[in-house]
Order: sequence, then C-alpha cells, then structure tokens
Amino acid sequence: MSNKIILDSKIKDFKKKINVSGDKSLSIRWILFSAIADGISKSTNLLMSQDVIAAIKSIRKFGIKIFYNNQICKIYGKGINGFKYKKNITIDAENSGTLGRLILGLLINTSFPIKLVGDKSLSKRDFKRITDPLSKFGAKFTLKKNKNLPLTIFGSNNLKGIKYHENRGSAQCKSAVIFGGLRAKGLTKIKAKKSRNHTELFSKFLNLPIKIKTKKNYDLIEIKKVNKIKANTYNIPSDISSSAFFIVLVALTEKSELTIKNVNINPSRIGVITILKKMGVKIKFNNKKYYNGEKLADIFIKSPKKLRAINCPSKLNAGAIDEFLIIFLVAAKAKGVSYFKNLSELNEKESPRLVWGEKILNKIGVKTISTNDSIKIFGNPNLSINKKVVIKNFLKDHRVFMTSVIAALSFGGHWTIHDRDSTKTSFPDFLKIIRNLKK
Repeated sequence: MSNKIILDSKIKDFKKKINVSGDKSLSIRWILFSAIADGISKSTNLLMSQDVIAAIKSIRKFGIKIFYNNQICKIYGKGINGFKYKKNITIDAENSGTLGRLILGLLINTSFPIKLVGDKSLSKRDFKRITDPLSKFGAKFTLKKNKNLPLTIFGSNNLKGIKYHENRGSAQCKSAVIFGGLRAKGLTKIKAKKSRNHTELFSKFLNLPIKIKTKKNYDLIEIKKVNKIKANTYNIPSDISSSAFFIVLVALTEKSELTIKNVNINPSRIGVITILKKMGVKIKFNNKKYYNGEKLADIFIKSPKKLRAINCPSKLNAGAIDEFLIIFLVAAKAKGVSYFKNLSELNEKESPRLVWGEKILNKIGVKTISTNDSIKIFGNPNLSINKKVVIKNFLKDHRVFMTSVIAALSFGGHWTIHDRDSTKTSFPDFLKIIRNLKK
C-alpha cells in the first residue's frame, strides 16, 4: 500500500455519532504505574498506538509480563522495586516524548547503565530539561551534545528527595519528577506551572502519598517515597486531542452535527474547547461524569454560521498545546486577524509545529505573519481552494498529517499527503473514522 493519501474533494455534510481511541497520555501512564504495582492490573480501551506499544516493549525489558486479548490488557506488576536491571539494556522510546521522559523517573535507581534512544524526531528534542532535575535525586546522565538522545542513565541506590521548579508548563517533566519522588528518601517538592495533571490524578486514584495545592498560576506538589502500589482496574476514556480533529471538521463544514462519546474533558486538557468556543464553534458537554478523578462527557458539535478571529490568551496555551495546528485552520476561515503568542513550546514537539502550521496555511493561500513564538493569521470566511497541495518531509509528525487531512476535506483542492502511517503513533483509527464520516 502506498504511504501517501490523495484527497480531491470536500466532505459532504453529516450527522453522526463516533467513538475515538483511548487517551494516549493516560494509556502510557497506566502502563508505567501498573508496572511498579503489586499484582495484576487490568485496562480496557487501552490505545494500541505505536507510542503505547513502545511503552509496553520498554517495561517488558525489566521482566514485567504483559498480555493483551479481547480489548483487555493485563500487566503483572512486581512492585516498586520489582524491575530486573540487567547489563546492556536499551530502551527505544521511538516517537514518544511522554514515554521517553516519564520512564526516566522510574529508572533513576537502576543498578546498571541503561541507554535511551528514539526516532529521528525524538532525537532532536530537548532531554536536558528532564535530566537536570532527575540528576538532583542522585542519578547521572550522559547525553548527545549535552541535550539530545541517545542518552545513558546511571542510577543510584541512595536517592534523596528534591525541590524542583517547573516553569515551562511541561507535564512530562513534572510527571518524571513525581515518578522519581516515589523512589527517593524524604520529601520531593514541586512548584509547577499549570499543565496536564493526569499523573497527579492517577497518583490519588492509587492512594499514593501525594499532596497538591492549587494556586492561580501554578501548583504545589509534594510526593513521598512509596513502598507499595496497589494493582488497579482502569477503563481508558477517549482522547480529547484525537477528538479535536473531528470537532474542527464540523466547525469548518456546513450543516453538520457530531457527537463524540465518552471523552476525557480534564480541565487541564480542554484549552482547545475554550478557544474554539471563543471563535464561535458550537460545542456542548452532555452526560458529564467523573471517573477516578478524570472528568468525562459526550461532546456535541454543530456547524456554526460564522467564525470569529481571536486574540488568544497565553494562559490557554498549556491546555491546548497539542491542538494549535488544528486551531490555526479555524483561524484561517474566521473573520478578522487571529493572534497566537508565547508558542515556542510548539517547536519542541515531534516537528517544529509552529513552522509547519504556517506552512500549511501559506500553501492554502492564507496570509500569516510570524515570529519564533507567535503567529498572526489573516482569516478568510470564504476560503476555498482549487489547486494542488503537497505535504511531505514533516518528520512523520502525526498531527501535521491529520491536520492536513482536515484542511483538505474542509477547503477542497487536490492534496497529496505523505506518511499516512504516521497516524499509528497516536491514532491508528483516524482514517477509518474519516471514511465512515464520508459515507
């Protein structure tokens, strides 16, 4: 099968109900927590994407047994100190920054050096931001160019709690330090800029010794060493980041309605919803409920009559950091000039996403003005294209691929989009759902 997709017509109006795949952030965290738990943990709706499969492969290297059958995954945890460390272990995080950074927090007590590698994209990303705080526990690291993968971790059996100020809004860095604190003597204190709080909620679900004080712009987190973690049963809800592509498809399509079932609407993840509502997209949360600390709902979206430009508040960035590419498409069709700022973190993702967001917009004839951390988008409510567009060489960034598909279906033109297998990273069922919406 060709590893590219050709799209040459807009999608027709539709009224559907869909289910999207399990939450990637929760899937990886469930695997890591369950690996250090005592006994058999079970999960349903685990996202079986390349990132999650990479997490499964990684913990198997430490003697942890995992079985997947009939939509149920079982992990046979061996306890907080149950990892079997051997010589010459190499962990391949592939494309997953979440896995690559979080697992380092679990490995800081390794008795043998462990090498961490990743794919071409991940190897360009900054790992010094996490090895610096983890080094304070007592572990040591060597990195390529003192920043990138591959890296080698040298653990310690005399780990001590630390104080850490996370000022980037990186849930990955914060979570790695929480995992490290579970292994370290004494108290680990974290002052963290607002970001995703899945690790904290999962820690509470497992009754771990974690305390959280929520302030206006940051959280204060305390974590103590733990001797035992209970096995668990967890049903992974649907992913808001995956849902966002279909929310925007409705926003850019006339006379359409969509319900996405049982989505995780954790307040730290719904910046995309807040932004889109401000731009005029009609979105409702139905059947709201709580599940082990996470907030879930069915998301209902209806095509708006018009879209408004936005001067996007920076405080919404952390809660929408994975969705800005798709938000930019809405700005492209909104009336007026939209402005997004303080987005340097976008270029620390699988590809330089701020750069790619502008490339896609320029390819479809949308005027932009950008800096290294901001972009102005001059919207055109009548945007429709009738030309050839080719998207390639984007480091196989799954979100660049999926954003391009939504643009093709929304604005028309003749699109050739390469690296269709990039969806396997986070959302293997993406194109299948697209086909169902086109029926």
